[in-house]
Amino acid sequence: MPLAPEDERRITLTVLKAALQAMGSVAARNMEILLHDLEQPEQSVIAIVNGHLSGRRIGSPILAAPEQDQGFKALMQATADQRGSEPIVLPDYPTQLKGRSLRSATAIFRDSNGQAFASLCINTDVTGLDAAMAFLQQFQPLGAVPVTQEAADIEVLMADIMQAALQRSGQGRMTKQAKVDAVRVMQERGLFIVKGGVEKAAAALGVTRYTIYNYLEQLRGASQ
Repeated sequence: MPLAPEDERRITLTVLKAALQAMGSVAARNMEILLHDLEQPEQSVIAIVNGHLSGRRIGSPILAAPEQDQGFKALMQATADQRGSEPIVLPDYPTQLKGRSLRSATAIFRDSNGQAFASLCINTDVTGLDAAMAFLQQFQPLGAVPVTQEAADIEVLMADIMQAALQRSGQGRMTKQAKVDAVRVMQERGLFIVKGGVEKAAAALGVTRYTIYNYLEQLRGASQ
């Protein structure tokens, strides 16, 4: 038998309070987590962790939120458009609080009628982190690779590992031992924990993937 909307709300709020309590037990002091009961906006905060960040406490109104909080925009959207009952999630967006920089996330929960009734909000104060990063970048040598450089392409890394293994084991017509040595180098560099590593190694050495497995088994037996 389906639950009545009021029962859905009550159960969901109970679950969210427990989840907030669990997250709060391990949250750093620069992370505020709070739960709003949207049916009582004048005193919407019904659970909160690290309220010192915003000065809010249980019973605080929903309007005491950080400036430029996109959660309000999502709430207005959920209120105006009551189709569907799936939660609305806004991940990782910037907000400001008393001149401090925050990274925030909001989840708005709706009952089976599409009515928004609860909002779970997370605000992380990154002001200190931004200042620390700016300070450390002052010591970065000119011409150094920026810390924001994208991770190297996995295909390029795999090719570099295989090339290095072939160079160490000798090129041209390779003996079986040379191929085993090349596989050992590839294994030490972690090639075979990446999907497709065995197949690429087999193609580079001109053998089958089953031969690569035999070489790995041989190396495993030698190490034992």
